Amino acid sequence: MPSTHSNLLLHAVFSTKNRSNVLRDDWRDELFAYIGGAARDHKASVLKAGGIENHVHLLLRAHPSFAVADTIRFLKTNSSKWINDHRKIKAKFHWQKGYGVFSVSESGKDAVIKYIMNQREHHRKQSFESEYLQLLRLHGVHFNERYVFDQELAG
Repeated sequence: MPSTHSNLLLHAVFSTKNRSNVLRDDWRDELFAYIGGAARDHKASVLKAGGIENHVHLLLRAHPSFAVADTIRFLKTNSSKWINDHRKIKAKFHWQKGYGVFSVSESGKDAVIKYIMNQREHHRKQSFESEYLQLLRLHGVHFNERYVFDQELAG
């Protein structure tokens, strides 16, 4: 086969350091637009971005020439630089050290988009921590709940 064909859909989730509520409504959409632009540097596209004050969800179409870890690291590094350069918060901004990323089928894409769009409503009923653990379980990720969140608090 002379060419490569792919449709790598990924649902990425990451939070602010210590899950601090610093991603404000008045500039969060600017952040999502910036992340969308940065994704193009990794031949990726952000199909949907959303979240609330302490975390973001991205539905990405990734490119096979970049490792998933490299793309997520690139987006987190560049977006934290954008937040700091534009002085969106008083203190120095950092994302959490890790992230969650889950494969999405083409047939499941619309459900993930709807899920991301409804983050504000969703989090009236459920904390980020509870949501994240639920996502890990839903996607069959093996983990020790004791270490999912507390490692960043120690660092």
